[in-house]
This record gives sequence, structure tokens and C-alpha cells, in this order.
Amino acid sequence: MGDVTVRTPERREPGVPHPVTEETGQGLLRRLRAPRRPRLWFEILLIAISYWTYSLIRNAVPEQRGQALRNADWIWHVEQQLGIAVEQSVNHAVNSVTWLVVGMNYYYATLHFVVTLGVLVWLYRSHPGRYAATRLVLFATTGVALVGYYLYPLAPPRLMNGGNFIDTVLVHDTWGSMASGDLKNMSNQYAAMPSMHIGWSVWSGLTIFALASVPWVRVLGLLYPALTLVVIVATANHFWLDAVGGVLCLGFGYAVAFAWYGALPHALPRDVPRVGARRGAWSPMRA
Repeated sequence: MGDVTVRTPERREPGVPHPVTEETGQGLLRRLRAPRRPRLWFEILLIAISYWTYSLIRNAVPEQRGQALRNADWIWHVEQQLGIAVEQSVNHAVNSVTWLVVGMNYYYATLHFVVTLGVLVWLYRSHPGRYAATRLVLFATTGVALVGYYLYPLAPPRLMNGGNFIDTVLVHDTWGSMASGDLKNMSNQYAAMPSMHIGWSVWSGLTIFALASVPWVRVLGLLYPALTLVVIVATANHFWLDAVGGVLCLGFGYAVAFAWYGALPHALPRDVPRVGARRGAWSPMRA
């Protein structure tokens, strides 16, 4: 007779439940934080709704005229103590050159929007992997600025009592500010701190400088916010310190983007696979 083999039940270790919910949650978070190719229809809708909301909230902030004027007097006093109160001299000097001040009025009214949207379009077309993170910087910067408008109403220099500043739009009868002339009722005139002309222009300039490949274009990127600073002061729409507030808001925007993506926008991959394509998990070290 042959050998008889007796099989005994194998000893099995009790199963350990997998944290499916936790893994699923972490996987979803990783997917949300990973750079992805933007969708045109979504971006157009998002930008339109966001700007409408920004304008609505900014203009809904109570126009605290008395407090705004007191804050303007305080800002002007601080700048005099610091030795940087030269806005009035710049305003009067530029106002004496008609073609220059009229050009600055239109610069103030238009390039703020044209350049910002132009940079967004360029990012969308040429740097899709960096688009969402850079757009997040812009949105976070603008969002925190709304807090500043609410908490610290500030009259621009041209509206100060006895400030002897010239409202260049009114004097030269040009359309150069949403807060002057026939358009003044469409905008909160006491939302000067922080300056989003500076916040957005520095965002545009740094983005161009960091990502453009042509040297002279990178130089233009740095010159744009510098020229914008001169314009906002020469037209008496802002103090120097309003510009500082705009830069601080931009710093907050970059901090938000870094916290979410784990890297600054320019360090992210330039391109990403299209939706549905296979790809591995992204990390800043692989960019």
C-alpha cells in the first residue's frame, strides 16, 4: 500500500482590516493637489464668477468716509516721518506734462486687467502644469485684499482734505479711474489699501520673469510692476504704503500655493498628461 498523506488545515492569521476610508481620502487629496491640465470652459467661468464676486464684495464694503480720511491722514503722516512722502511732488510733476499724465490715466484704467488676463492666457497655453498653482496665488492674493478693504478703509491721496493732490482724471477729462468722474458711483472710492494694481502687477511680473525664455521679455516682466508703482502714485490713486500692502497680500498668495502644492508655481512641471492618461504620483522632486 502507498503512503497515506494527511492534510491538516493551514493556520491562517486573522485578517487585518485595511483603512479603506483613510487611503481613499489620502488618494483623493493627492489627486486634488497634483498639477493637472486646465479646462478652458471651467477657467473662463471661474474667472468671470470670481471677478464678479470680487467686485461685488469690494463695492459692498461700507464707504466709511470719515474713517477713510482719518486713515489717509495717518498714512501721510507716517510717510512724512519715514521721509518717503514724495507722492505730492510726483503727482504735480507728472501733471505738468499733459501727454504723459493722460497716458498714465489710461494705463491705470486698462493694463491692470489686460496684462493680468494676458498672463493667465499665456500660462494656460504654454505652462498648463503651472497654471492652476499660479492662478491660486492670484486668487488668494485678491481674497485677502478684500479683508483689507473691509478692515481698513482708506481714501486715496486725491480725495484727502487739504492734501493738495491733483485728481488727474478730472483735471484732464480722461477715463482713467473707476473711482473718478462719471464712474465713481460704480466703485468703492475708499478701498485703496492694499493696492491690487501692485499686487496683480507684481504677480504678473514675477510670473513672466520666472517662466519666460526670452531675456528681454523677462526684463519687461520686472519693469511692469515698477512702472505701475510710478503710475499709481503719479495719478494720486495710492500712497507708497498701499503698494507695500499689495506686496504683502501677494506673499500670502504664494504661501497658500506653496502649502497646497508643496512647491512654488515655477517649480511645478511645465506640462501634465491630459485627463484620463496614466501617470504616477507627482512630487516636487520629480518636476
